[in-house]
Amino acid sequence: HRSSSSGRGPSPRRRTRSRRSTSAPAARGCLTGGATLAQMVAAGLGVIFISHKLDEVLRVSHRVAVLRAGRLVAELPTRSADKAQLAEAMVGRAVAPATKRAHARGAPVLELRGVGVRGRGARPLLADIELTLHAGELVAVAGVAGNGQEALAELLCGLHTLDAGSLAIGGRALPPRPRAFVEAGVARIPEDRHAVGVVGDLPLWENAVLERYASPAFARAGLVRRERAMAHAQVLVERFDVRGTESAGLWTTTRALSGGNMQKLILGRALAGDPAVTTPPHLIVAHQPTWGLDIGAVAYVHQQLLDACAAGSAVLLISEDLDEIFALADRIAVMHHGRLGEALPTADWTLASIGLAMAGDAHAA
Repeated sequence: HRSSSSGRGPSPRRRTRSRRSTSAPAARGCLTGGATLAQMVAAGLGVIFISHKLDEVLRVSHRVAVLRAGRLVAELPTRSADKAQLAEAMVGRAVAPATKRAHARGAPVLELRGVGVRGRGARPLLADIELTLHAGELVAVAGVAGNGQEALAELLCGLHTLDAGSLAIGGRALPPRPRAFVEAGVARIPEDRHAVGVVGDLPLWENAVLERYASPAFARAGLVRRERAMAHAQVLVERFDVRGTESAGLWTTTRALSGGNMQKLILGRALAGDPAVTTPPHLIVAHQPTWGLDIGAVAYVHQQLLDACAAGSAVLLISEDLDEIFALADRIAVMHHGRLGEALPTADWTLASIGLAMAGDAHAA
């Protein structure tokens, strides 16, 4: 997606280009990025701004060009454009925004009390974390990258030992072992799908059961029952519309999938849970679940998370995308230097207040 922020045609020496998104950088950049572009244009520069964030494209540009599959498919003045029109041009079909279904909030699923995790340096990874997350609730954690979000996600998958405080899932303390968290009904959508979400060289069907291979649904006497695992993988492929398997089917090497289809596989694996257990996952930890996806895939992931929430799962969304956070969250908390602020109702936050909190102002909301 390309947009021009100049109303006139600059010479080649007066043209610049920006790929930086203003929805998830450092807080101050989040608040001033549009103003900076306006200043550049006022100084006589022509700016080509490349982004898939439609709100910021419409906010900062004068003209919009849309590229799809290497071709220019649309070019129009920004004043004549709207989000639905641009989204359809980007993916080649109409994109319906995710919609929330009314549902009741249930009992506490995740309880963190005074949680602390030491790091290797002087500053702890996590310090005095307090959070309660209920069934049927989606709580978002916002923050500038590197402020403890990764450690929080890892903690909730059993990868860290507590140095202070307590952690309970469904009222039960768990040992710091990933298997214990999986068996307790914790599902994860990791930040880096290539590095930790899948084993790229394994076929699709093996990745579909990667975190549940020991389940009685797939294993007997310690051995994976291939026919059952493949049947489960086929259900995921069909239910979550995983494409790119036309030639090799379930034996498709997972790294051959596009980013969107790989994320659909990971999403399906998380949301399906354990077939040996009829209830949905108790807790879904979704860390940057739409990173690098096109707007159609983003809408799909958003709807799946909202539907899981309506079905009774508790969802912890860790994201740097403020548009995503405001669209999905029931409550929002901000992380800064390993500390988590109070999770307040989304309506209590503004872009300005969340930006200040991301910069360390504890009284921003």
